Amino acid sequence: MWKPRLVENARMKYLGIVEALEADIRSGRVAKGERLPAQRAIAEALGVDLTTVTRAFNEARRRGLVEAQAGRGTFVSEALEGQSRGQSHPLIDLSMNIPSQPSDVDFSKIFPHGIAGLLGSPRGLLSLHYQESTGSEPDRQAAARWLGPRMEAVAADRIVIAGGAQSALFAVCELLLDRGDAVAAGAMTYPGLKAVATQKGIVIQPLGMDEKGIIPDEFEKACRERMPKALYVIPSIDNPTTATLPEDRRRALTAIARKHGVAIIEDDPYAPLRLERTVSMAELAPDITWHIATLSKCASPALRVAYVVAPSSPKAMRLASVLRATILMAPPLMSALASRWIMDGTLDEITSAIRAENTERQKLAALILGAQGFAADPQGHHLWLRLPDHWRASEFAENADRAGVSIVPASAFATVAHPVEAVRISLGVAPDRGDLEDGLTQLASLITQPSLGTRAVV
Repeated sequence: MWKPRLVENARMKYLGIVEALEADIRSGRVAKGERLPAQRAIAEALGVDLTTVTRAFNEARRRGLVEAQAGRGTFVSEALEGQSRGQSHPLIDLSMNIPSQPSDVDFSKIFPHGIAGLLGSPRGLLSLHYQESTGSEPDRQAAARWLGPRMEAVAADRIVIAGGAQSALFAVCELLLDRGDAVAAGAMTYPGLKAVATQKGIVIQPLGMDEKGIIPDEFEKACRERMPKALYVIPSIDNPTTATLPEDRRRALTAIARKHGVAIIEDDPYAPLRLERTVSMAELAPDITWHIATLSKCASPALRVAYVVAPSSPKAMRLASVLRATILMAPPLMSALASRWIMDGTLDEITSAIRAENTERQKLAALILGAQGFAADPQGHHLWLRLPDHWRASEFAENADRAGVSIVPASAFATVAHPVEAVRISLGVAPDRGDLEDGLTQLASLITQPSLGTRAVV
């Protein structure tokens, strides 16, 4: 096993560890595939803090010197040839809000197996053809079945299949809003809505929020002061705040929308992950609600499939006409694969596995960051970390990036001029819990340090 040491003349201590390790690997003192000592053991041996060693491991990974194996530790990489000193490798990415890939779901097998079975079935090759912009009838029937637990007896002719939630959101906004119109949304909201607003020239009217989500009185006030044409809301495991609107707030918001003639855009990607069912706004006000349900957060963004439940069949056809002019149709092969997984139970199995993995990753986050206090849903992909007074979110994210961890500051989600000082930390994109633990440990150490401004993290 490697005997920890550091190069004394290195620019920073963590680089001294990396350079010593690299030299020992190149010289053959440490063999490829050899397991490295635990980070705490290295810290004790060298008389440095754990953060310094974590940074060294992150840098060693970026250089391709080592690789982490879930549940086993960190090992010297088996493939070092052709890699130059200091070669750049990705940060530990805790910024992308995608589902984890649980160890008991092998996407490298279920995707090709599912596609092969689909194409080998009678009429399976029709999945390679152009289709209606609404989506095929069998796919809409499957969508109605999948949506059943969230909204009872939804008719397939109200459903339109889109190529992901973002294209669905753009199409709904294109249908409902003109340049200069206002859409009400939380003071913190999904950046995809901000991108649509910029593209279309619409105004986002910010609404006050608390730990339960959008405050109904704030929406009532906005309706009186500047009549928005639509209300945008993520009712379950809000992105980024993680709040889930309780039923009484959902009822209050739909009542206010109905009173003032405001359409509701219910973007609900995380609901399948929650064990507890809360009535959807589309159930409470089906005649004014456009419900968007994507498979990107409960299965895989690679499917590029989202289902939109329109207020009526004629409005579904109007939405399909917008999609026809933009994306033409959802990917037919992926739509058919999603339908196959819905009907044979595979989609539910994937979602259950992701939910279970999310739960374990949230427990790990609570163990490492618990002293800081943060908002999270136990089955969700992300958490919302409010920073202590000495940190600005942008500076914290910048210094985290320098330390080898990528996160997203509140400004990316803000619809107000002066957002809260907080960051969103996504738990799903890390390839394994070992990488996630390294990244969270680095953040836990950084948050206790004084604000470093634009200086390097030491």
